[in-house]
Amino acid sequence: MPTQTRLADFIPYQMSVATNVVSDLVARQYRNTYGLKIPEWRVMAALGDSGARTQRELVQATRMDKVAVNRACKVLEERALVQRSPNARDGRSHHLELTEAGLEMHSRIMPHALEMEARILAPLSEAERKQFVSLLTRIEASAEALEEGMSK
Repeated sequence: MPTQTRLADFIPYQMSVATNVVSDLVARQYRNTYGLKIPEWRVMAALGDSGARTQRELVQATRMDKVAVNRACKVLEERALVQRSPNARDGRSHHLELTEAGLEMHSRIMPHALEMEARILAPLSEAERKQFVSLLTRIEASAEALEEGMSK
């Protein structure tokens, strides 16, 4: 007979709920202050961290669905926060990068993002924060390894 578990005790569910609560809080802040949705900010943040990337690279970097990345890129282009340029190595794709306006917005958002992060993690000590990041990194690596094993 299978073991029954309450959904509230299932750790992947707890992680998802916590992620959604944090994401909703951050989304409200970005929408109200900068007119950005979370996918748009994730694309901007990825481009701000690394410079020009293709949409495929953005999908991998953000772990978002390619449709969500495509929509975010279109909105950011319409707002002149991102620009496309031809990809010399692959004529079928383009590089996307932040425009001057995108770089300026990114530099305004980052301090707010770091402040929000500090407020969310305030209940944790410095040691707990480091351990939390380490645990998240290990969980992500484990999940990626399992995902890779399932795709073979």
